[in-house]
Amino acid sequence: MIRQWNEESLDHRNTLLYAMGISEEDAKRPVIGLINSWNEMNPGHFPFDKSVIQEMKEEIYKAGGLALELPVSGVCDGICSNTPGDRYTLPARDLVSSEVETVAELNMLEGMVLMATCDKVVPGMLMGALRVNIPTVMFTGGYMAAGRYKDHMLTLTHTKQAYAACVEGKITKEEYKNVVRHACPTPGACPFMGTANTMCAMAEILGFSPHGNASVRSQSEEWRHMAREAAKQLMDAVKAEKIPSDFITEESFKNAVRYMMATGGSTNSLLHIPALARQAGIEITPETFDQISREIPLISTIYPNHPTYTMEEFDRAGGLGAVVKELLKTEKFDGSSDGMFGTIAQKAELSDNHDTEVIHRVDDPISHQGGLAVLHGNIGTDSAIVKFSAVADSAVSFEGTARCYDSQDEAWQAALKDEIKAGEVVIIRYEGPKGSPGMPHMETFMAAILGKGLGEKVALVSDGRFSGATGGLAIGHVSPEAYEGGNIAFIRNGDRIHIDIPSRTLTADISEEELEERKKGWKPIEKAAGGWLKNYKKNCTSAHRGATIYWD
Repeated sequence: MIRQWNEESLDHRNTLLYAMGISEEDAKRPVIGLINSWNEMNPGHFPFDKSVIQEMKEEIYKAGGLALELPVSGVCDGICSNTPGDRYTLPARDLVSSEVETVAELNMLEGMVLMATCDKVVPGMLMGALRVNIPTVMFTGGYMAAGRYKDHMLTLTHTKQAYAACVEGKITKEEYKNVVRHACPTPGACPFMGTANTMCAMAEILGFSPHGNASVRSQSEEWRHMAREAAKQLMDAVKAEKIPSDFITEESFKNAVRYMMATGGSTNSLLHIPALARQAGIEITPETFDQISREIPLISTIYPNHPTYTMEEFDRAGGLGAVVKELLKTEKFDGSSDGMFGTIAQKAELSDNHDTEVIHRVDDPISHQGGLAVLHGNIGTDSAIVKFSAVADSAVSFEGTARCYDSQDEAWQAALKDEIKAGEVVIIRYEGPKGSPGMPHMETFMAAILGKGLGEKVALVSDGRFSGATGGLAIGHVSPEAYEGGNIAFIRNGDRIHIDIPSRTLTADISEEELEERKKGWKPIEKAAGGWLKNYKKNCTSAHRGATIYWD
């Protein structure tokens, strides 16, 4: 047993367990927490219902444990997109990590099964788990089916594009409403390479999830089998006292970054992986991502990096395991990295690539460099991030005049009114971790740009972040952010902006002397924030360092 109880404390706890019908004999078993983020406002977490919980409880009981369900928060970024509530989604990651830490330590759990699917909840749970450091596995919720309307593939993000197209008069209001009705047909993670599927992949690469869990259809028989497998493996770990620090290393996190590069994963991984690694005392920074992006080829693209492929095609092609098998051929992927379900090399042995159009061979990549890039220059002197696997070849080098806005809503309204023109670089600032505060995503603005057919003709530069589904020339995470006096605060309408992704540069034609002149008398824009948001604003790091309150 990992936890040490004295007789009085254990009896005191057991008295409360007896009150809920737990027998004296069952109270002697090791208590396993089923840390569940199920709720009725998140389709990604909706599959974790009582039926699958009961199956996991049965497996744990057969193996000698007592599984008790403990609920924690499970937010969905899509629910609050383009609302003031979106400021809470990134801070929710740190909040969830605190909840996991609290329920594990307060209840003196012997082990945990973490259940989550979505953008902030998966990394948040794992952050808490690394701090607690008891036997832990994670069971993720699988992907939802892609939507269809008029023989076109649909996902959640298509609704935003359709709205802009409707305002433009390109489609009717009824056509727009039909896109809304058909975009999300089942529970599960949105079926594109957004942050949810990126984070589920991270959990599996790090060794917390069953083989194939990150690329399985939600609520399928295969998925339910994985639930039982997760419960069994957790009990094996409890008996062996195997804890995350036994297998999590720097190479574990570098493998996760390598996988992101190979699949064009979400830019949010540059917030979550560094913050998560920090909980284990490991340093992963944007510089780590940039180095790896130059070494690892892009071998698989699904939406938004590909116009029609979704997780359905990726799953049929062999999913995460097939990508891992290809990456091991580069000799850059660490096959010896261990986890709760075996090594990376063992995972590859269980996998095959069934479709080299969806998952390319490493000797025939889509690109010889990975799907994310870290930019530097006098805009974002620390760093700025772009998902260039979602950028058209014609736009990887871009030059234009700045058009500046101090919020996404202002820029979005301008886009809907056709005030933004081809050849412009839109600057959206004061949307960073402290400036907004909360660093909401700029997906709505870019969806409007794409919906109006300007995806290759307009660039966005922001200290905010993006949905993993964002397409087009969208550069985010500019650090230092405007609120902290970063140079993005001093760009003016008409300034000439240069973007060169292959050269990793992001610059404005402003001399150092001119910048110093513009800084005189500057005061940051203060946006209202109270309660939890105020606390997050006060204590969080920059996007360059994970945008987290947990960065010791």
